Order: sequence, then C-alpha cells, then structure tokens
Amino acid sequence: MKPSLAKGTRDFSSADVQKRQYIMNVLRDAFELRGYDPIETPSFENIETLTGKYGEEGDRLIFKILRSGDFSSKIPQELWDEKNPKTLATKVADKALRYDLTVPFARYVVQHQNELAFPFKRYQMQPVWRADRPQKGRFREFYQCDADVVGSDSLWQEVELIHIYDAAFTSLGLKTTVKLNNRKILAGMAEVLGISEHFIAFTVAIDKLDKVGIEGVVKEMLSQNISEHATTTFQGWLNNGLTLDALSHLLQDSEEGKLGLEEMNFVFQQSSLGMRSAKLEFDFTLARGLNYYTGTIFEVTADGVAIGSIGGGGRYADLTSIFGMKDTSGVGISFGLDRIYMCLEELGLFPVAVADQKAILFANFGREESAAAYRWIQQLTSIGVRAELYPDSSKLKKQFDFADKKGIPFLALIGTQEMTSDKIPVKNLATGVQELYDAQGIKALLS
Repeated sequence: MKPSLAKGTRDFSSADVQKRQYIMNVLRDAFELRGYDPIETPSFENIETLTGKYGEEGDRLIFKILRSGDFSSKIPQELWDEKNPKTLATKVADKALRYDLTVPFARYVVQHQNELAFPFKRYQMQPVWRADRPQKGRFREFYQCDADVVGSDSLWQEVELIHIYDAAFTSLGLKTTVKLNNRKILAGMAEVLGISEHFIAFTVAIDKLDKVGIEGVVKEMLSQNISEHATTTFQGWLNNGLTLDALSHLLQDSEEGKLGLEEMNFVFQQSSLGMRSAKLEFDFTLARGLNYYTGTIFEVTADGVAIGSIGGGGRYADLTSIFGMKDTSGVGISFGLDRIYMCLEELGLFPVAVADQKAILFANFGREESAAAYRWIQQLTSIGVRAELYPDSSKLKKQFDFADKKGIPFLALIGTQEMTSDKIPVKNLATGVQELYDAQGIKALLS
C-alpha cells in the first residue's frame, strides 16, 4: 500500500524545522524577558477534563481516544441502537487529545497549586489537535505557543501580554494589528438587546462574522431563536459600526457593559504607550467563541497577508473553578506557529541564515585518511563549526553529489599528504576554487 499522510497533518523537512525553531526561539525570548517560565503537559487528557469547556462546537472537534480492551461488549445494545454520539462517546472513549493548551494549563494549576507562586506566569509550546475541516492555514495537528498568568485580576497583565505580542512580532519583522474587545461589553450589548439568556449563541454567531458575513450572522442568530427585533437591531450596528464612544451611550444602563468599557479604555490607553510596531484597534465584533472568556479578548492579524488571525486569547475569571479552585482569575495569549510561518514565508521575512547553516564535508579517501579527517572534525566541532565525514570510501563524484543535495558548500580533501598537515585543502563547490585553511580559517570561511 502506498503510504500517505492523514488529512490535516504535515511532514516537515530540515529547513522547515529550522525555520519553526527560529520562530519559537523568538517567542521564547519574548516570554522569558517578561518573567514567564516554561511547562509542558501530556498530549492527551481524561475526556472529562476537556469536554464542556469549549462550547458545543468545540466539543465536536475534540479527537477522542478509544478505551483499551474489549470495551464494546460492555455497552448495552440499546445504546448502540440509539446511535446518539454524545452518549456513546463517554462509553467508547475515556481520553482525548488536547484541543488547546489553556484548559490543560488550568488543570495543571489546580493540581500543583501548593507548589506554585501566584501570580503564576507560564509559557508553553506544544502541539494540539482539532477534528476540523483542513484548509489553508487550518490544520488538524498544529502547534500553539501560549503565555498565561493566573492568580491576578490586574489589567496590567493584559497590557503586558499585548506588549509581548508587539515585541515578538516586531522581532520577527511582521507588521501586525492587535484587535481588542471585552466580553463584558458583549454581555452589555446582549442585555440592551434583551437576549442575555442567549448570550453564548449570540457570541458564537458573532464569531462567525469573518467566515459568513453579516447576512450569515443574521441567519445564525435567527436559527438560535434570537428575536427578529434584536437581530435587526444588531444588524444595524454591524452595518454602521460602533466606537467606544458610541457604546458608552448605548450601554449606559448596563452595569456589566459599563465595567467592560472601563476595562477596555484602561487596557487600550496603557497598551498604547511604548508600542514598537503593532497597531491597536478596538473591534466590537470580536467575540472569541470559547465560553471560558469573561473579560478582555485579543486577536492578532498580520498586515498584508490574507491568512486570518495569527494569535488570540483573553481573560478568564473562573476557568480553574471547574476543577475545584475558585476565585482565581487568569489571562493568556496564544501564537499560531503555523500561520506565523506562512506569513514569514509569503513575505520573505525569514533570515537567510536560518535555513542556510553553512557546513563542511570531509571526503573519505580510505581508512587512514578518514581517521585523520575525523580528528579535524573533532577539532572543528569543538569551536562551533558544523562538520561531518562522508562515511564510506566511495567515488568522489558520489561524495560531491551528496554535498550538493544537502546544500553543503565546502568539501575538505585530506589525502595521504595532508594527514599530518596543519592546513588542509578546502574546495568551494560553487566556484570550484580550492585553497588551504587551518581550523580558524575554516571557521572564518563558514561564518
């Protein structure tokens, strides 16, 4: 059978991995400079840890893992006959691949709360899985790079995370727009519309705006039994737009809405100070469909690239309470590694040196010559030079072809006469020029 990849997954070449590591190193620096420490959590969790945290749509996208052993014989026939996927899921699966890094992080905090210093700041860069429909910039397996702080209600944490976005994307050379909103503002809008009982359906519908447009949002709201009057009013807001000043008047009778505006104005004003390259933009249609967000929400887009968001996150006031730890607020952001990669590639922003690490190959002319070559390799690698020996005493053309295919620009040629010399012949495979070099000369040549 011809091998193939599962849909929504990818292989990565050495050049791909080097570029991805470059991005992660930039993010790591941005996190650590602000006092965030790394953690890791397992790739799969108990299914009850994940389900019910992302809304109905999110739950459908969780990859579930079948129970071990003969689980099917223990399921009553009537459950099979009902064909109810929700009921069957709990019977056939007891674990699931993580959907994001935030819920596992909340579980981690609760389990390790006695060992942590609060506010606890962590970053995490690991793969997550979603049973989504694959498309450009959307995969079923992808990396998230998150930074969260839990144990503080201070809005200065939001400001700090916005500046981490700004610092990281500036270092990567990306011009970005950081969009901001507050879930309390959305709750105030729902209150004014008289649809507070439909708040989750309301935010889920808004979250689809970029995909389905205004008409699609209207259709979604009506399908969720949101009144025609409320839907028509909100459609007018979408058509005309709402500024913070306009919302200040609109939400004057909503205490929650006014609190959201107060938080939004603080975060917006303080974040504007010291920004390096990112633009800040208030967007009342930003909803971030995940149910656990309760305050400020973020989304980042790259200027000049039509690829969707490359980062997002927000404040969650009670996420840890689902695991028994109450009154512990948190806020976090996520970087979409794969989409950032695509942006840098499309805009030509990867430094040439990232995937072009110069190296030298030592030709193999036989047992004694290769032993001498290996001594040189030991010396060169000890001073930071990338060097390797062709392992077999093959025809020189084959060794040249190997170097060409690997993109190695220099070939060292140690024959019988050079075995005891302090300088060896090195051939530039692009120009054909061959000169003698000592170890430091080779290092300078490859720098």
